[in-house]
Amino acid sequence: MHVVRKDLDALNGQLIVEITPDDYAQKVKNNLEKYRKTAKIPGFRPGHTPLAVIEKRFGKAVLAEELNQLAHDGLNRYIQENQLNLLGNPIPSAQMPMEGTLDHPGLFRFSFDIGMPSAFDYDSVLKSGVEYHTVRVDDKLINQQIEDLRRRYGKLISIEVAEEKDLLMGVFRELQEDGSVKEDGIHHTTTLTLEYLPHPEAKSLLVGKKPGDHVALDPSHVAKDDADKASLLGLTADTLPISTEHFRFEITEVKRMEMAELDSSFYEKIFPDASITQEDQLKERVKKDLDSMFERDADRLMTRKVYEHLLAEVHIAFPEEFLKRWIKMSASTPIADEDIDKEFEDYLKSLKWQLIQSKIFKDSDIRLSFEEVISFTKGLIASNYAQYGIPAPEDKELEASARELLTKKDQANSIYDQLAEEKLTQFFKGHASLKIKPLSYEDFIAKMKS
Repeated sequence: MHVVRKDLDALNGQLIVEITPDDYAQKVKNNLEKYRKTAKIPGFRPGHTPLAVIEKRFGKAVLAEELNQLAHDGLNRYIQENQLNLLGNPIPSAQMPMEGTLDHPGLFRFSFDIGMPSAFDYDSVLKSGVEYHTVRVDDKLINQQIEDLRRRYGKLISIEVAEEKDLLMGVFRELQEDGSVKEDGIHHTTTLTLEYLPHPEAKSLLVGKKPGDHVALDPSHVAKDDADKASLLGLTADTLPISTEHFRFEITEVKRMEMAELDSSFYEKIFPDASITQEDQLKERVKKDLDSMFERDADRLMTRKVYEHLLAEVHIAFPEEFLKRWIKMSASTPIADEDIDKEFEDYLKSLKWQLIQSKIFKDSDIRLSFEEVISFTKGLIASNYAQYGIPAPEDKELEASARELLTKKDQANSIYDQLAEEKLTQFFKGHASLKIKPLSYEDFIAKMKS
């Protein structure tokens, strides 16, 4: 068996597999002998059917099956031995049909079309520079974080008059158009947090109110969206009325979060190991934690920017007609040409990124060993426990949980993707020319959201 490569242009080629009788004759004969032992042919006892009868009945099918297997084995071996960088898989050539006939077996030639991407360079794009945004952790940010901690460990107290950051507990009641309470109308007890109301007008209306006061208030003016409005009224999306114009809010209590004092009991709650015992140490720790948190966010933002930069600036040419044919032939269900055309640009974008990422991994010998994946998965599980303030289990149990998680295909794919992205991030930080650009917290968040 002989395989010949023929380049049609820089992106398209053919692999021609030549199969001679020496390659298939004995294999076909052996297979026919197997058929002979088991075939049930009228007029003959099993295993005693003349080979000529078996060959007449099954010969072409057996030959075709053997030729198909030999052709694909030859293709795969040639591709591996020559390390061809192909897109998709070889597909039977539309221009060059099979040469040879099953009626008079001799030399057979099978022609397959292949597609290849153009050569490309990503390193120069990385060296051209990418912005790396950091966050300026100033006193304002540190003090805000400490204030949040004090709120979290504070306590609610009852007060007489509502201010801008207080909580109002009360009842929404549905009204008639004349302002009277609607009999059997909607009424529901709820809590409004003035600090986070979406509309300033509603906040102004409620600031200064006392227990026992009531105000005409459309729930739409204190809700983030319809789901939030339904929750405020004790309803579901299906039962929410079209108009909520006629409602009032009756205030029963005004609560204020009294922040925890920066005293020994506060420090003991947050740092049981007694590592922090005074305010200057707390500020230093908060700054360190914020720097670490923002570095992770900065890395994610940088990775996204590098991804976009590489997709925009790395130029790869594709054999588009070949790819469309390959997509159509590989589809598990029939797919129309117009559907392929509709999704083709997104497909090329995804393919382009796969090629860039694969080349980076290959050039830098980046690998995802199973031991690394297990360790990474254990870290994810431990982090989940930490989010709820629960100590992670012993290492043996943690590893068992990690292995169990990796048996689930979707979960495993997600974990491999996360680890691959982490390795790419470290590669980008070491190889891209980073233009450090400090931002305020507000501007950084805006960049993350853009």
